[in-house]
Amino acid sequence: MNDFHNELIAAAYLSRVAEPANIPLWMLINELGYIDAANAVYRAEAGPELLSATESRRECIDPQADLDAAERNGIRLITPSHSQWPHFGMSALTAAGHRRAARWRGGERKRSILGELIPPVALWVKGNVDLATVGVRSIAIVGSRAATSYGEYVASEFSYRLSQHDVVVVSGGAYGIDAAAHRGVLAADGVSVLVSAGGLDRPYPAGNRQLYERTAATGLLISERPPGMAPHRQRFLSRNRLIAALGSATLLVEAARRSGALNTARYTRELGHPLLVVPGPITSAMSQGCHALMQRESDPANLVTSVAEVLAYCGPMSAEPDGVGGAVSVYDALDPIMQAVLDGFPSQATVNDRELAALSGHPLLAVRSALPVLVDAGLISHDLDGYRLLRASRTLDRRTGWSSNGPAQF
Repeated sequence: MNDFHNELIAAAYLSRVAEPANIPLWMLINELGYIDAANAVYRAEAGPELLSATESRRECIDPQADLDAAERNGIRLITPSHSQWPHFGMSALTAAGHRRAARWRGGERKRSILGELIPPVALWVKGNVDLATVGVRSIAIVGSRAATSYGEYVASEFSYRLSQHDVVVVSGGAYGIDAAAHRGVLAADGVSVLVSAGGLDRPYPAGNRQLYERTAATGLLISERPPGMAPHRQRFLSRNRLIAALGSATLLVEAARRSGALNTARYTRELGHPLLVVPGPITSAMSQGCHALMQRESDPANLVTSVAEVLAYCGPMSAEPDGVGGAVSVYDALDPIMQAVLDGFPSQATVNDRELAALSGHPLLAVRSALPVLVDAGLISHDLDGYRLLRASRTLDRRTGWSSNGPAQF
């Protein structure tokens, strides 16, 4: 293989060369960009931790073959520079990643076997819904694979009715609660996002292949792993952070005391997203994990028993229908000062904090307090030259994606 000169090929290489949620790899990409990071890994010029994590794969990967396999299967690869990247949905995960990177640079090098709470290197995506809209008004629904009939009923009924309120449902495509949630969305002609632990050309479990296909037709399939890669335990656990990130809140329907769904609940808490739980019969082992979360002395989970209660946690409410499916604006979720700062941005130019203070009419200190929040929300970017409005800061249409009618509209 020659040196990398194309960002997409470099991203495909980096998405396979290490296991998901690798903090040294994510930090290297942030520092150098995809092309230079891929060249550094391939030439064995990265740090010792990253070289150890990539040693077995770095010289035997064919990223073009992965991209060709993706194209044959209707899969596309996107990175944060792509217009469909879910900047808003990934904002809490990005903020957590930067905090973890700071601790890593400070010497905290012990890594979790579950992977780090950081954004994905890239995403392999299948389906026609714009991923950029996911995370604005959404709910992650998770629970036990060995679900009871009660749990499957609650998951399917809640997802059906939430879909009727234009809430996007995010889940993992597994047997039990996941599958029931996806089926409820399909019955309502809604939109669901299925986050897979393996390559999207290898549905897992195989018995849910039809569920994958139906979800791709009306919603989205996404994965960190390139085509052909099989899921295993670590990939399932690291995958759960994406489910937690893309939901405005997480709804845990059923979970035993040692359920893997509790991993998603933990990620939800660490990201600062609301954790909701459905109570079950006191005689059911499949509800013991839910009940334990409600009984915590510190920061107990939120008990919900109706769709109306869940809706209160699902992000900003939609605007009046416009005849196309209704619009919802991230702008409405900001406080007045943040709205004024965002309004002050020119549509194209890069500006500094003092210029924004003059443009927005707010004190410099207030502007400086607002800017990190807008960056974490994926609405603006920040580099050495200053701050710039991102394309993602546009009116959302939940069915068709970002409005294309010119720059930043609210």
